[in-house]
Amino acid sequence: MKSMRLTAWALLLSLLLSLLPVTALAEEIPDTVEAPMTQEDVARAAAEAAMTYGGAASVQYALWQDGKIVYTGHAGVYSKSENRALTDDILYGVGSISKTYTAAAMMKLVEQGRVNLDAPVTRYLPGFKMADERYKKITVRMLLNHSSGLMGASGDSAFLLDDGAYDATDRLLDRLAGQTLQAEPGAYSVYSNDSFSLAQLVIEAVSGMDYTAFLHKNITGPLGLKNTLTPADDFDRSRLAKGYLTPAETRPLPPETLAITGCGGIYATASDLAAFGGALCGDQLLRKSSRDAMAADEFLRGLWPADSSDSSVAFGLGWDSVHMFPFSQNGIQALVKGGDTIVYHAGLVVIPEHNMAAAVLSSGGASTYDQLAAAKMLVGALAAKGIAVTEAGSLDEAAPASMPARLTALSGYYASTMQAGKVDITADGVMKLDLIGVEQTFTYRADGSFRDEENTALLRIAEEDNGRIYLYQHAYGMVPNLTGAVSSEYVFQRLPEVETDPKVLSAWEEREGKVYVALNERYTSVMYPASGLFAAVSLEGSPEGYMMGSRLVDENTARSCTQIPGTGSRDSAVVAMKMVDGVEYMELNGGLYRDAASLPVASAAARSVCTIQADGYARWYSAGSAAGRTMTVTVPENGGFCVYDANMLLTAASYAYGDTTVTLPEGGYLVYAGAPGARFEIAMVSAEQAA
Repeated sequence: MKSMRLTAWALLLSLLLSLLPVTALAEEIPDTVEAPMTQEDVARAAAEAAMTYGGAASVQYALWQDGKIVYTGHAGVYSKSENRALTDDILYGVGSISKTYTAAAMMKLVEQGRVNLDAPVTRYLPGFKMADERYKKITVRMLLNHSSGLMGASGDSAFLLDDGAYDATDRLLDRLAGQTLQAEPGAYSVYSNDSFSLAQLVIEAVSGMDYTAFLHKNITGPLGLKNTLTPADDFDRSRLAKGYLTPAETRPLPPETLAITGCGGIYATASDLAAFGGALCGDQLLRKSSRDAMAADEFLRGLWPADSSDSSVAFGLGWDSVHMFPFSQNGIQALVKGGDTIVYHAGLVVIPEHNMAAAVLSSGGASTYDQLAAAKMLVGALAAKGIAVTEAGSLDEAAPASMPARLTALSGYYASTMQAGKVDITADGVMKLDLIGVEQTFTYRADGSFRDEENTALLRIAEEDNGRIYLYQHAYGMVPNLTGAVSSEYVFQRLPEVETDPKVLSAWEEREGKVYVALNERYTSVMYPASGLFAAVSLEGSPEGYMMGSRLVDENTARSCTQIPGTGSRDSAVVAMKMVDGVEYMELNGGLYRDAASLPVASAAARSVCTIQADGYARWYSAGSAAGRTMTVTVPENGGFCVYDANMLLTAASYAYGDTTVTLPEGGYLVYAGAPGARFEIAMVSAEQAA
């Protein structure tokens, strides 16, 4: 899953500022801890570094080794406002590490002879259909190694607050029925949330049990993991560490509940998560053949860059990487999975050959830092066994050289799903990369790469067998008190120059800067307080005929056209615009948005009512002439409202924070959401009356 905040690692992977973000953040915490340190000292320092770098409110960590938890610990606060101790039995969301549980659950069915990894998904889900006949080729294995070809994430109302009864996977098949694929099934692996939600449905269909029941019967029960739960479980929600939308926020959110359990909804303590990882070291949970299958080089089944030995992304079945750095450069296989929800973040690293696993969980922060902290804990554990791990990595040396003239023809625009940039290669061997106004310069070397002046990052342009041209990046970095970080993957694909009908260009140019508001997000969604319900059209920085990595197909359709393994083409989409009764709407993988400029103006009357209609769509208004007035809303049990300022930043939220009275901001927005029939009663007074 994805955090709404950019992390230093995300910046590194997207080439925005090369390794500068990691360096800059590292300077905030001098590495002043003096040697010698015990294993637990190392672990605490790593956990606190991860917490501080990411701005987390709290962190919890544990090391499992040789069948038992060796140590566990925590730092930070349970709550910023409550006087309650943070303890090692507090629960956190593990986010996408839930995918590893789902992969293990599927392997249990494989061992029972009830699922064949290479059988089509349609064998187990006859109701699975798509508007692309290639869907019939999708196998169970492709769901678990991210090579299904699905667009990636079509679940609205997935990130909820205190709403464990709702299951978004119930509507997944309906959503997928109207979608096409981004690529031929099996062509390459690219991170895909929908694939694991579909895997959850396979598990439920084959077992005849809901996912939570299957998880407890086959995984948590046999392993004695009593502190591993899902939103469907009945437990004391106050056991969950308090979550906040930003490091500066002091108001806690209600408990976060992900409605896509098998993809990202599991809760656990660090001890339980580490013990689950430990169970994947031996025969306690799965046979060796199953564990080996999960840890195999699944990413190499399809398109993948040749030089990827240290890649941070190297998919197995349910693992982000089956060759985590820095262990990979020391001849040790380490398996890693990270998880990010809106509130929680997590990292799990397992070293099967040494019977070790480490877990780090946080409220706030970023999974990347949690993973690096877990890796640091394992470096310490290996050192205690007399096994030294070289943590830093560096590029080999390559002398400057004359560049082949043909490479200048590879200048142009390159893009991922969410970014586009300009590459300019000149005859003197200089490559300039311009991303959203940030320019970096690289020079040609004898090994065919382009490198920065400090030799910390290299770029290479590669033409693959599929006829597409990619920009490859390889870079290392170190963060004090954590282990080394590495990027080694295709980050962008070259966009061919295209001729586009002027009418098509004009239609999209007229939408430049337009804002659209989401209509079909559940009222309990965390996206309401997170200001995550706004979509915008922007062609800035994209070449003619494109919107970032999407091709402008016609006046009303833009389709993702990148096919980048790893993460570059994750969450692809088809954007479809349509006019209904003079109002423009945007459809995005099942999400429906309305042009904000067409919103009705909020009533300034002393008394008014807003009722959610039978379609269940949220009802949006612009503040208009009601700006400056103070409104008090009687909120129904099955609904909530939010107010945003002109910059679409939250001013009030009833469901998340209990707000019922708010002064409407100039140029702001209001939204009422709820179940069909939910009725909001609004009382409005002027500023003078309020005074």
